[in-house]
Amino acid sequence: MAMDGAGMSKFFYACRRWSRGGQERAWRLGARARGFTLIELMIVMMIISILIGMAAIIYDKTVKHAREAVLKQDLQTMRQAIDNYTLDKQQAPQSLDDLVDAHYLRELPMDPVCHQNDWVVHIGDTVLSPDQTSTGVDDVHSGCEQTALDGTSYTTW
Repeated sequence: MAMDGAGMSKFFYACRRWSRGGQERAWRLGARARGFTLIELMIVMMIISILIGMAAIIYDKTVKHAREAVLKQDLQTMRQAIDNYTLDKQQAPQSLDDLVDAHYLRELPMDPVCHQNDWVVHIGDTVLSPDQTSTGVDDVHSGCEQTALDGTSYTTW
C-alpha cells in the first residue's frame, strides 16, 4: 500500500500524538512552539537590572540620610552633656572623656558616617554661668571630612 505525502504526514501526526500522550498542539505541523524568544528574555532582564539599579541608588541615599540623622542626634546629645556638666560642676570639661567619667554619657558615640571616634572639640573661653571657675570644651564637631547630602561638610555641624 503506497502512501502519498499528505497521507504520510497524517500517519506521522497520529503516531506523535499517540506517543506524546495527547500533546498534539506542540506537535501539530506549522504550529509555533510555546515559550519566549531570546530577545524577549534579554529585554526583561534589562528592565529588571534597571529597576535594581534604581532601587540600589535610593537605598544608598536612605542609608546615608539615616546616618546623618544619627550624627545630628549624637552631636546634640554631646552638646547637651557638655552644657549640663558645665552648669553642674561650675567648670567646663577638659575633654570628652570627662563626660564619660562623670556619667553624663555612658560612652562616646562612634561617628556613624565615618565609623571613627574622631570628634573635634572646641575649647572656648565662654562661660555659661557667673559661678563658672574655668573654661574648657564648649562645643564638639564631627571629624569626618566628607560632604553631607545637603552639600555641607560634616565638620561644620
